Amino acid sequence: MKIAVFGASGRIGSRIVQEALNRGHDVTAIVRHPEDYTVIHDHLKVAKGDLFNAQDVETGAFDQDAVVCAYSNTRGTPASTIVELAIPLMMGLKQAHTKRLLIVGGAGSLEVAPGMQLVDTPNFPIEYKSVSSAHRDALKIYQNEKELDWTYISPAAVIEPGERTGKFRIGSNQLLKDEKGNSFISMEDFAVAVVDEIENPMHIREQMTVAY
Repeated sequence: MKIAVFGASGRIGSRIVQEALNRGHDVTAIVRHPEDYTVIHDHLKVAKGDLFNAQDVETGAFDQDAVVCAYSNTRGTPASTIVELAIPLMMGLKQAHTKRLLIVGGAGSLEVAPGMQLVDTPNFPIEYKSVSSAHRDALKIYQNEKELDWTYISPAAVIEPGERTGKFRIGSNQLLKDEKGNSFISMEDFAVAVVDEIENPMHIREQMTVAY
């Protein structure tokens, strides 16, 4: 398949690129600074693109089977940018006539009890509150989208670099925990879940989550 990854130089985006390449897909890594992107592979193209520009998104998404948005508001960028990119992202895909969109989301919008989302729990870390709230606001925008075949993929409560095991559980909009009450996934296995969903779509116009 042909897969375009926006945010390909990020911690999660780079792992999605690698997972897709390892499975033999043709990947276009779309980054803001191609000159700094060092990955070389026979099935990899590198392109410059700005997620906030619908024309750039259209160019990057053109002739692709799927587009992954792995944007992260790094280097002091406001959390609000997570919400702001949703419209140009979707507009660009529509202009490119590419229907399949996968969004790397946040865990804050996952339910921990009926009507209670993780970001609203009393002990939710204050330093992650604005980013998690922005991810939830963005999800609401995607949930109103009826034309694109989008999937919003939320990680576990904790996602960190680790091992690729290929073994994890998949859920919908509820936080997954293990028997000790921990909610964790490695970035490597999260990437496995993203590419699995591209190859075998099971959550069209739905939120999904992955955890051990």
